[in-house]
Amino acid sequence: MEPLSWMLGTWLSDPPGDGTFPTMKPFQYLEEVHISHVGQPMLNFSFNAFHPDTRKPMHRECGFIRLKPDTNKVAFISAQNTGLVEVEEGEVNGQELSIASHSIARISFAKKPHVEQITRKFRLNSDGKLEQTVSMATTTQPMTQHLHITYKKVMP
Repeated sequence: MEPLSWMLGTWLSDPPGDGTFPTMKPFQYLEEVHISHVGQPMLNFSFNAFHPDTRKPMHRECGFIRLKPDTNKVAFISAQNTGLVEVEEGEVNGQELSIASHSIARISFAKKPHVEQITRKFRLNSDGKLEQTVSMATTTQPMTQHLHITYKKVMP
């Protein structure tokens, strides 16, 4: 798991993240991220977003990041509280992970428009902060940046 070790730790948004999409009002959010390793050939993660003013829970996501042995190929498996389950695949190069949706499933009563594609990029910037950018396409909108957030590590 060495190629992904730069992601390990507990991270807090610093400053709040920005969310935009053509079908919604721009918003900000706080997020706490836990990325850990328990000795298996994968990382465990949880993303917990909160409203910046009320601290009311917003988006939740948890899953695993698997590295294909002896390669830089990565799978990101995620379940979200919105009823979306996704598998994204891509590559880790240095301290950057780029992934794109491979398959997406959703609960039968998921809110429309439905997400059809997702891409994510994680990178450790020169200040030692973790950045995440998420873009998505829905049944009504082409691929568009949706989220951007920067995290500061608070625990190794």
